[in-house]
Amino acid sequence: MEKFNLPSQFLNRAVKIAVIGAGGTGSQLITGLAQLHHAMIALGHPGGLSVRVIDDDIVSHANVGRQMFYPPDVGKPKAEILVNRVNMAMGTQWKAEVQRLTADECLYGVDLVVGCVDSRSARKAIKECAEQSNIPLWLDMGNRQHDGQVILGEVNRRGGNKRLPNIADLFPETCDPSQESGGDGPSCSLAEALEKQSLFVNRGVVLYALNMLFELFRYGSLSYHGVFVNLKTARTTPLAIDPVAWESRFGFVYGEDSAPSENQIANAA
Repeated sequence: MEKFNLPSQFLNRAVKIAVIGAGGTGSQLITGLAQLHHAMIALGHPGGLSVRVIDDDIVSHANVGRQMFYPPDVGKPKAEILVNRVNMAMGTQWKAEVQRLTADECLYGVDLVVGCVDSRSARKAIKECAEQSNIPLWLDMGNRQHDGQVILGEVNRRGGNKRLPNIADLFPETCDPSQESGGDGPSCSLAEALEKQSLFVNRGVVLYALNMLFELFRYGSLSYHGVFVNLKTARTTPLAIDPVAWESRFGFVYGEDSAPSENQIANAA
């Protein structure tokens, strides 16, 4: 079995994270990242997490009850509400940017970009932005009504001849705006929103994403880099770090595309 090792620079300073999207998935994630930050500091990490949240949306009545917002939040920017809440509770200095991410957005210096978006065009923008900003890692989350996935992958060539595949490598259609569905507009009520997505599907996906980050920061490596979650059937399936499976199941040939930094992929002892 192969493992993905935590980049050494993540142990020497605050880990810089850009969260794209503060809705159903993003609002759950940001709350969990605050817990992760606190845990990392308690365990001796020198800086924990430094987070910036990018989202141009405002809280609607339909968001209350399914996302991490409350009635007094309606009409206010989602990113600002969530970041201000964490900063007041944890004493952090996280940043909120009330805007939509575009492909030419500069995210230089970010260690990990986390996609919490629900459209192929938004994923494409994250991919292109991460590539040109030289962001090492991309964590993507997505879901349908009852199921979803979380996949951690590398973005850019940084030496060597191998790379941990990301969501665009394994599921390229998720970053293809030409395959976008036009039938998923905003919901006018919580009841209407629940016809499209189960109440806790976002939280279910986020739980595995947060635990994967905790495992990586706590123990320094992962033997898997994704999880497929189905709340309807109560089943979860890990995505192993396995070049044979990547090629046979997804058509990704390990080593042909681009590469991680030295020793990022290491054989388990």
